Amino acid sequence: MTAAMELIYVADPMCSWCYGFAPVISALGERFAARLPLRLMMGGLRAGNTEVMRAADKDYVRQAWTQVGAATGQPFDMSFFERESFSYDTEPACRAVVTVRRLQPALALAFMAPIQQAFYAENRDMTSANEISRVAEEAGLARQAFAATFSAPATRNETFRDFLTAQELGIRGFPTLIAGSRAKGYALVTNGYRPLEDLLEPLERWLAGGAPVTASA
Repeated sequence: MTAAMELIYVADPMCSWCYGFAPVISALGERFAARLPLRLMMGGLRAGNTEVMRAADKDYVRQAWTQVGAATGQPFDMSFFERESFSYDTEPACRAVVTVRRLQPALALAFMAPIQQAFYAENRDMTSANEISRVAEEAGLARQAFAATFSAPATRNETFRDFLTAQELGIRGFPTLIAGSRAKGYALVTNGYRPLEDLLEPLERWLAGGAPVTASA
């Protein structure tokens, strides 16, 4: 019954709560791999944003980062807020994950971690194609192949298809996790950060009960 079922993780590498959720989704992916294979979908939090961050924007983001760090223990390099003329465009980081999904699908979720580490903990510019390619190379990917796929129109199109699909599902916040199948529909697991212990037992009960769809996204 569960063969066609899946977990769909809708996220954005430059969403701070997704960064906080990274250890949780990694653990869930390992725990349920045989019963609920994980499909990764990019959400496009601020995709295509061209506005330079203002002082008020920095204050808002700083507050969010502080909350995520306190709730999850994930490290943040607050020297980010000393950047001048930074446009918080999340499309390149999303496209980087889609690039790996196209090149080596099984590594897509794992590749979010070095992108997030570079941006949040090392204050590296994950809106820069060159810097993103360096991170890919550091993660063990062939830089030339990565860069070529990253810049390909097909990769851009696939990235924006992810954004559109997330919008069509009514998903506006990240991280969002849904479970189910195309045939029977999907149940909402969480919209927003939840610790691992809050998700393991409900998912196990849901599967043990025949995985009925109790909600739709």
